[in-house]
Amino acid sequence: MELIGADIVVRCLAEQGVKHVFGYPGGAVLYIYDAIYKQKDFEHILVRHEQAAVHAADAYSRSSQEVGVCLVTSGPGLTNAVTGIATAYMDSIPMVIISGQVPTKAIGEDAFQECDAVGITRPCVKHNFLVRDVKDLADTMRKAFYIAKTGRPGPVLVDIPKDVSMAPCKYTPPKGEVKMRSYSPTTKGHGGQIKKAAQLLVGAQRPMIYVGGGVILANAAEELTEFVDLLGAPCVTTLMALGALPASNKHYLGMPGMHGTYEANMAMQQSDVLIAVGARFDDRVVGNTKHFMSQPRKVIHIDIDPSSISKRVRADVPIVGCVKDVLTELNEVLRELSEARQKQTKALANWWKQINEWQARKCLAYDTESDLIKPQYVVQKLWEVTGGDAFIASDVGQHQMWAAQYYGFNKPRRWVNSGGLGTMGVGLPYAMGIQKANPDAQVAVITGEGSIQMNIQELATCKQYGFTPKIVCLNNRYLGMVRQWQELDYEKRYSQSYMESIPDFVKLVESYGHVGIQVEKKADVEPALRDAFGKYKDRLVFINVITDREENVWPMVKAGKGLTEMLLGPDDK
Repeated sequence: MELIGADIVVRCLAEQGVKHVFGYPGGAVLYIYDAIYKQKDFEHILVRHEQAAVHAADAYSRSSQEVGVCLVTSGPGLTNAVTGIATAYMDSIPMVIISGQVPTKAIGEDAFQECDAVGITRPCVKHNFLVRDVKDLADTMRKAFYIAKTGRPGPVLVDIPKDVSMAPCKYTPPKGEVKMRSYSPTTKGHGGQIKKAAQLLVGAQRPMIYVGGGVILANAAEELTEFVDLLGAPCVTTLMALGALPASNKHYLGMPGMHGTYEANMAMQQSDVLIAVGARFDDRVVGNTKHFMSQPRKVIHIDIDPSSISKRVRADVPIVGCVKDVLTELNEVLRELSEARQKQTKALANWWKQINEWQARKCLAYDTESDLIKPQYVVQKLWEVTGGDAFIASDVGQHQMWAAQYYGFNKPRRWVNSGGLGTMGVGLPYAMGIQKANPDAQVAVITGEGSIQMNIQELATCKQYGFTPKIVCLNNRYLGMVRQWQELDYEKRYSQSYMESIPDFVKLVESYGHVGIQVEKKADVEPALRDAFGKYKDRLVFINVITDREENVWPMVKAGKGLTEMLLGPDDK
């Protein structure tokens, strides 16, 4: 069978089971869009900006177990997509980005809408391809999906020149699994290292379990819960791992790091054996590494990416492998060590006694008597109204931290946010991707008046395709996190952190054909949320909540400080 390149692209997407593609057309990809028009295997969602296409595909992947796919044209189409690609790369999200390119003969001649897609994206993709021959196109597409979803996942770019998309070629169906001699990630952990880790854990006086997003990506939440319950040790989950262990689990201490709980940070610092599971000891979690390592402890580090192990904190027992497979084997070994675990009971009781004293500080308490609307209160009410079972897409800033602290996630893949890159404007396109992957689920966006305006044009996409997320805007009329840092570190010199011109969000949202609700009184918060998820459940609803302007996120570990050097409130210095 002979097909042109564009038809091969579409055929390959269907082979991979792709059901949705987010994109925006342009000259270099018109042959591909023509092929999309003639097929019925998948739906194309037309966004209003290429950045939103990548974010939506990203969230589609995060909230499901699929590879997200987006399609953009050459030049500005690709450069507009870079922020989304870098966002996915930092959080290890499996995606395939297809970009158009000028014809092969024009590459390097500064042709109209030409850019070096491979060079530009090289630092922020797991891999990228420039397809110069249509004969290589099908194999390249199959390799892209294989690379994206295996090992440590990540985005893969396929750059296709326009002449390649129109060139004819004999199409050959796939023959078995993709195999690449130069790429063979390790999945099974070293048995000896796993046994060594188990022995260390059952012999510890103060064991600690530190969980990262790798557990979510490996779909290992069930194995993690079994591991935590077997060991009986305290567990913390990073921003990217919320929901990996149910927030209701009795061993859960919350989130560690810059805005982590007091008990989580103290336990991380005072542990004598620390096991990191699919985490990378990044700066927002452990703070100053010199301070962190000043406490003598043994570190066990499980990760599928060998380059992440001992990158920032030296591991005494490194284990390279798929988190799900390693935890399964580790649980088997722990069950065999039941006698040693029983002997550990007294040490664990003393350890939990200390942790309970830290928990008694109630570090997440806030002023519940204030007449002003506290953002924490809004998030808690959202949790109540949704039964704690919604998909939450968050933008970046103070509202992101409040969402992480006060919405207790009991299931994995329900929390979708930009962790590594910290990208503002992701919330609304994230919600579109989540809803397309989970059409019957409750979806809420927690955002601020700064973040939401960065991709607010996607309200039009929502209208066209019937997306109905509930957008909760915690509007404090500031770039809140910037203002908080300026208050604490810059003697309240609020340079460019105040927005003097903010739109009437209710009228703006209504102009797009959606429902807008203004909330200025505390008593109106819950009724507005109940209307959004009840009366207007089949509509997109934007709730503009006027919150306390000067509320800060606590606890806080300042940059360069150690985990025990937390500020617990405005009176701390």
